[in-house]
Amino acid sequence: MDYRITEHIAYLTFDRPERANALDLAEWEALRTAVERADQDEQARVVVLAGQGKHFCAGIDLSVLTELPQRVQASGQDPEAYLVDFITNLQDCITALERCSKPVIASIHGGCIGGGVDIITACDIRYCTKDATFSVKEVDLGIVADLGTLQRLPRIINPGLAAELAYTARKVDGKEAERIGLVTEALGNERQLQYRVGQVADAIAAKPPRIVAGIKAALLHQRDHTVREGLEFVARYSAGVMKG
Repeated sequence: MDYRITEHIAYLTFDRPERANALDLAEWEALRTAVERADQDEQARVVVLAGQGKHFCAGIDLSVLTELPQRVQASGQDPEAYLVDFITNLQDCITALERCSKPVIASIHGGCIGGGVDIITACDIRYCTKDATFSVKEVDLGIVADLGTLQRLPRIINPGLAAELAYTARKVDGKEAERIGLVTEALGNERQLQYRVGQVADAIAAKPPRIVAGIKAALLHQRDHTVREGLEFVARYSAGVMKG
């Protein structure tokens, strides 16, 4: 994964264009490492996640799945225990996006398939091109989507629609993604996408970092708590900021 900082914006870019940015095990780990680096990087105030080449991310590299039985056997562990640890580790590579104290913007073009959808649902803001395509593809591979889509997508779009997409693997283009609220906006082409994402990233980077971090923390906390609990959380956070 490519990592660079420009004017307080950390650009994290999947760099396997020859594989449609499908992620092998090393790339999953690289995603987590890059996000954690951005979280600790004092120069970074906002993160932009994108993909090189024609696609954003084609999800998990199929070689990971085909090699998995051999890995299980070679481990000498109980197969179920090994697989739970394996899945949990990949889940954590994605959850790193939520743990990051800086807002993460997904800049999506081309295909965003399977694990790619898992990844963008953990981002704070999503933009795409109108010809981008999204698919919760796991059902066609004979597996349950287990890296976060089934937990996060129903909080972003209508739960019934999220269920339909997971059951059918139906493709959604950028225009529909905007209409259903999966993305904030669908742009006409990659150039327009980059410009729009840059505008938003610049606007966030210009704000006080500690306040931005507090907004992200409060939004994530509210997702799993009552309004009363959320108010208590943000009161404590704001008090900490005001006291200096």
